[in-house]
Amino acid sequence: MIEPINPEQNPLDDLHQWEEDLLARYPHPENKKGKEFRNYNAEVRPCVKNFYQLNHENQTFEFVQKKRQEFLKFNQRKMGIWEAAEFLNNLVDDSDPDIDLPQIDHLFQTSEAIRKDGHPDWFVLTGFIHDLGKILCLFGEPQWAVVGDTFPVGCAFSDKIVFPEFFANNPDSKNPEYSTELGIYQKGCGLDQVFMSWGHDEYLYHVVKDFLPEEALYIIRYHSFYPGHREGEYDFLMNDHDREMFRWVRKFNPYDLYTKCTNQINRDEIRPYYDDLIRKYFPSELNW
Repeated sequence: MIEPINPEQNPLDDLHQWEEDLLARYPHPENKKGKEFRNYNAEVRPCVKNFYQLNHENQTFEFVQKKRQEFLKFNQRKMGIWEAAEFLNNLVDDSDPDIDLPQIDHLFQTSEAIRKDGHPDWFVLTGFIHDLGKILCLFGEPQWAVVGDTFPVGCAFSDKIVFPEFFANNPDSKNPEYSTELGIYQKGCGLDQVFMSWGHDEYLYHVVKDFLPEEALYIIRYHSFYPGHREGEYDFLMNDHDREMFRWVRKFNPYDLYTKCTNQINRDEIRPYYDDLIRKYFPSELNW
């Protein structure tokens, strides 16, 4: 029996530690041979394991419904996209060993790499805003309810999710309604009928869903769904439209994972481009 830990704990020193773990699990193809990918036997920092223990024990179907009711009222505050990006900078932690730039620089690094490769402007904008949902931490949410690999709830947890043993203490694992392969869903029902674990992806999707193309919304909603877009799990819940849209999720993933660096982008130089881009797609204020 795995001992439960306090769900109010925040074991990560900062949210970048989850991203570092992702890079260890999904390193750039040029850095490791294929057989070295997804090596769960490699040493993992205790804080990361504790984080996943909290996430897997507490992300239940009931919890997801509670958070949707709480945050999808969009009554936290009113902000424009720029204000939200600047607000997110409050999450920067001096202890981050990987990068000490403000969070907005990661957003720019992602979006500028996408722009350099000549992708559509909505794709560039998606790169810039994709992590804005992490402001949930600034609304008082614990880390495990903001970041981490996402997965469906209401059906059996895949053993391809990182640290699947931690689901042993998730009450849904013992609930007959939720513990079968399909659970409460129908085969091929489509991901729009599936409840995902709660976090920054799902939250931001609902904030911006009226303003962006469907391809962008798939990227925002499922970019942390690593069991789906990197491990090929839960295909039985998807329909053909999901599979087509996931081409964009997979196209986005390398920009998210591999563009983080210490080179700071000249924000003043590129700001006019992003001012125009944001005005093209968004109103001056959104409800968060």
